[in-house]
Amino acid sequence: MFGGWPQIVGPQLAAHTRPESFDDGELLVSADSPAWATQVRLLTPQLIARLAEELGADTVRRVKVRGPSGPARRANRDT
Repeated sequence: MFGGWPQIVGPQLAAHTRPESFDDGELLVSADSPAWATQVRLLTPQLIARLAEELGADTVRRVKVRGPSGPARRANRDT
């Protein structure tokens, strides 16, 4: 799945996401923006079905999506 990610998910999704880890049926996918993270979450059922076609049924049972990490937000204390 790691080497064939673009072929599995398509070039557009692969350009903005990548598989990070796979453990005990759970695939961790990172996205380069919050919008793409949301898109992957919405596509999770289709993604699991596609991965089942490529890797076998029940290989990937869950997909966890992580968006980009950025600087911590601070509350505006000037108001």
